[in-house]
Amino acid sequence: MADPRDGERAIPIVQEEIFVDKRIVDTEHVRIRTSVASDEVMVRDTIVGEHIEIKHVAVGREVDRAPPVREEDGVTIIPVIEERLVIEKRLFLVEEIHVARLRRTEAVELPTTLRRTQVDVDRTDLTKQEDVHGRTR
Repeated sequence: MADPRDGERAIPIVQEEIFVDKRIVDTEHVRIRTSVASDEVMVRDTIVGEHIEIKHVAVGREVDRAPPVREEDGVTIIPVIEERLVIEKRLFLVEEIHVARLRRTEAVELPTTLRRTQVDVDRTDLTKQEDVHGRTR
């Protein structure tokens, strides 16, 4: 430093320095819980089923050739034939088997369990917690 008596003044030169420091800070905690909820419900629906009815119908008439399988009014008719020994061999229609489909509709109620997942989320904001002196951070 110069002597003030010389008329000179000393000006100090100042330099600023900056340091960046990074650190990980917890700001929030999140807790997630899942659970399964069950509801007992009654399911209502209609069930459609088919039942096959078979009926033997006696015919007993002579035919010159075997009749084909046919359908009449929703009934399938299957001819049953046999050869009989007469002085000559002849073809007889012995019986027909009638196969009919009967449709049945039935309402039903079945108890069942439906499950779904429930999610609970708890959050804790760590930036607004109080420190040991009661001050909010």
